Amino acid sequence: MPTASSQDILFQRIKEILPQHDSLVDTISEILHVSSDSAYRRIRGETPLVLDEARILCQYYNLSLDQLLEAKKGVILFRDYRIKNHQYDYRQYLSGLHEQLDSISNFIQKEIIYMSKDLPIFHNFYYRPLIAFRYFFWMKTHLLHPDFENKQFDFGLLPPDIEQMSFDLTKKYSRVPSTEMWNTESINSTISQIEFSKDSGHFQSSADIRDIYDALEETVHHMKQQAEYGCKFIPGEDPQSRKSNFKFFFNRVVLGDNTIMVLTDFVKAAFINYGHLNYITTTDESFCKELYSDFENLIRRSTQISQSSEKQRNIFFNILLSKIEDRKRNL
Repeated sequence: MPTASSQDILFQRIKEILPQHDSLVDTISEILHVSSDSAYRRIRGETPLVLDEARILCQYYNLSLDQLLEAKKGVILFRDYRIKNHQYDYRQYLSGLHEQLDSISNFIQKEIIYMSKDLPIFHNFYYRPLIAFRYFFWMKTHLLHPDFENKQFDFGLLPPDIEQMSFDLTKKYSRVPSTEMWNTESINSTISQIEFSKDSGHFQSSADIRDIYDALEETVHHMKQQAEYGCKFIPGEDPQSRKSNFKFFFNRVVLGDNTIMVLTDFVKAAFINYGHLNYITTTDESFCKELYSDFENLIRRSTQISQSSEKQRNIFFNILLSKIEDRKRNL
């Protein structure tokens, strides 16, 4: 690295993502194949890193060397997490989300702020019928998997491991403190996907559609309960045994765009959803600082309906439930 400041930034970034039980000195020593004393001198800045060593560390920890060097002012670097259609790797997609939550959970101080245009991904997996529909819809419509080309929806198409991974993902999310901003449009896309599948002849019976709508309805009721208690919990768990870790806001101002901000002990990270399942992420300090400021402004213009504002909470969730009831009546 050409400057001590850039070297300091690199090691600070590594500290931020290093598991708490791992030794920084031992880790750097192992990656660079140098002695512990040599690794310590590099961490302290007494020995400058050569460019090759900086490249090795950046590749190992998926960091941007350009960003550390500030080689291009005004350029924000994102990492892309994309399901490639020719690979159909839905399991890898779920595994990636598990890894992200595991990484966040390692920090002492942590929070997820979720500005939602759609039903947040982690709230899709409380009940089996909705898990099964999500899997079928994404595989058939978004990923165009050839195995689903001529298939109609069937609960038996849901692999047991996908069901378990989905449920476990929601369970992990329930353990991380979060702030969510919803509006009355947040379940519209889910309803539209169910209706699209119905109109396209993807269902074998109206009973299956009703089961999915019932699961969506139960999900909304469960969200209302979580907002009421101010904590996230899995259906069947006792909310009284859980610590407060959930703030829910009714946002009337902005439709939202499925953007997530993660706050930890040392760093802010932004996750932006695109193309249904794909997302990009960055820890660019300037970008995340501005995004966090935008979130703070939006929260100030929203109504908190978790643990307070019972009347507003009832109004909000009744609007969502009425949309589902309208569709069930038309089956």
